[in-house]
Amino acid sequence: MHIGYARAIEEDLDCQKQHALFKETGCEAVYVESHNSPKQRTELNKMLETLERGDRLVVWKLHVLADSTRQLVELMELLEEKKASFQSAQEQIDTAEGNFYSFQEILKFLADFQSDAISANTKAGLSEAKRKGMHAGRPRKPDANVKKAIEMYKSKTYSLAEIKEQTGISKSTLYRYLEN
Repeated sequence: MHIGYARAIEEDLDCQKQHALFKETGCEAVYVESHNSPKQRTELNKMLETLERGDRLVVWKLHVLADSTRQLVELMELLEEKKASFQSAQEQIDTAEGNFYSFQEILKFLADFQSDAISANTKAGLSEAKRKGMHAGRPRKPDANVKKAIEMYKSKTYSLAEIKEQTGISKSTLYRYLEN
């Protein structure tokens, strides 16, 4: 049986590309996570429990299946134990018998996967911080200091060094505020 597994990822938040793949590859069963959290993968666990010998697991991208290299290795070992094959469309990986990959190809797959995993984790962390009201980057300069620096600059009686010394506003920050 062909089994599809999907979850929302940056490139396919609504899982439409993944559903199109499952239709194209003739998946008889499809498991879709209702969220993109790496910690609560209930559909993945259900799918793994139902997986039987001879089944074929289809994913759109390696990163859909696993969040770390260690998890990917563990899942591949489980598939091998169950004598199931695996297909990842984007990386063009197919573990059906007779398919072999060069070491260079495997390294490329792993490097791309690792990059996707890091990117997704970073974006998830930033989204969570934003949800909690935190902001990325340096804290903004106090408005009073910025106003004072702009006034000093416009008076044309202070050097940039003097402005920085008295307000703490650097030349580049001052110019950025002047552009707005």
